[in-house]
Amino acid sequence: MTASEAGSGTTGAGAPRTGALPVVPAPERLVQPAELVAMRRAFALARGGPAGGPNPQVGCVLLAPDGRTLGEGRHEGAGTAHAEVAALADAAARGADVRGATAVVSLEPCDHTGRTGPCSLALLTAGIGRVVFAVSDPNPVAAGGAARLRAAGVDVVGDVLHDEGVAVLGDWWPGTARQRPVVTLKLATTLDGRVAAADGTSRWITSDVARAHAHELRGRVGAVVVGTGTALTDDPSLTARSADGTLHRAQPLRVVVGHREVPADARLRGPGGELVHLRTHDPHAVLDALAARGVTHVLVEGGPTLAAAFLVAGVVDEVQAYVAPVLLGAGRQALADVGITTIADALRLEPVSVRPLGSDVLVVAVPRAAAPAPAPARAPDASGAPSSRTTQEV
Repeated sequence: MTASEAGSGTTGAGAPRTGALPVVPAPERLVQPAELVAMRRAFALARGGPAGGPNPQVGCVLLAPDGRTLGEGRHEGAGTAHAEVAALADAAARGADVRGATAVVSLEPCDHTGRTGPCSLALLTAGIGRVVFAVSDPNPVAAGGAARLRAAGVDVVGDVLHDEGVAVLGDWWPGTARQRPVVTLKLATTLDGRVAAADGTSRWITSDVARAHAHELRGRVGAVVVGTGTALTDDPSLTARSADGTLHRAQPLRVVVGHREVPADARLRGPGGELVHLRTHDPHAVLDALAARGVTHVLVEGGPTLAAAFLVAGVVDEVQAYVAPVLLGAGRQALADVGITTIADALRLEPVSVRPLGSDVLVVAVPRAAAPAPAPARAPDASGAPSSRTTQEV
C-alpha cells in the first residue's frame, strides 16, 4: 500500500476501509479539542440571544491556555454589548486575567464603530492572544476584524465549524450576504393550482394543521406582505395566532404594498403587528424599506399578482407551498403571468423538503441556481388588482 493510499481512508479498490478515520476539515485541524467544545458552547449562547432583528445572534467564550473558561457572553440585541465585550465583562466580574487568552466566537469579531465600538479593538486592548471564529462576517461595513487582529500579531483561525455557525445565524446570514431580507413566498393551493373557487370562496382549502403551521411561520418572520388588492378584498388580519385565536408573543410587521388606501376599519388596523403601508409597486423598494426597519425575513403572502411581481423581480429565495388534495377545475390561480411563454423558460425549483400536514402536504423548494430567468416582461403590479378571496387566512 502506498503512503497516499494509507492516508486516503480507502483500499486500493476504492472501497471504504472498516474503521477508517473521518476526514477532518482543515480549520478543525488547527484548533484544540477544548476550542471545539467552546465553539459549540458559543453557538448555544448565541441561540439564547434575540432572533429576527437586524443584529446577528453571536456567542463568545474566553479560554485560558489550560482550557478553563474565563468568561462567556452573547449579544442581547441592538445597542447592547457585543458577545466579545460581554465575555470580557464576565471574565472581569470573575476576577480572571484574560491576557494571552483565546476568544472563541461564533462570528468574526467586528471592526466597526456603531452604537458600540469595534470588538477587534476590545480584544486587542484586553490582551487576547488568539481568536478562533466560525463564520466570516458578510457585512462589508462590519467585516475586517480578523485582518486587524492578525496585523496586530494575534493568532487567528477562521471557518471552524463553519456550517454549524451559519445555521446558528439563521436568516441573518443569507440576508446580509445578499444585502436584503430573505424572501419566502407562501402559496396555499388545491392540487390543480387554485387559491379560490369560481365564486371567490377559499375558506378553507387547507386543513387546520396546515393553517397552524402557517401561523408558526408568520411568528418566525419579521414582516408579512400583501398587496392592496388582497387587503381590500379579503380584509385579512395577518397575525400569528394559536388555534384558539390567541395572538403569539412575536408578531410580524403587517405590510401592504400599493397606492390604494387601507380602510380605517380594516382588520389590519386591529391588534397585531405594526401596519406599514408602502406606496410602491416595486418589490426591490419594498425590501429596501423593510431592510431599513431591521427586517431580515419577509413572508410574501398576498395573491397571485404579488407573487408574480416578486418572482419576476428575482428576489424569491424560498417557496413554501401548502397543497391540499382538492380539485376545483376553475377559479383563481396561484400565480399571475410572469412572462414565460415556453417550457424551456420555466422557473424550476429544487425541492428541499416534503412534509405531510394533516390531509395536506407542505413542499418547500428553492429556485435552482442555474434556472433560466423568465422572459423579459414588465413586472406585474405588486399592489394586486381587486380579486376574489386570495389568502387562506383572514
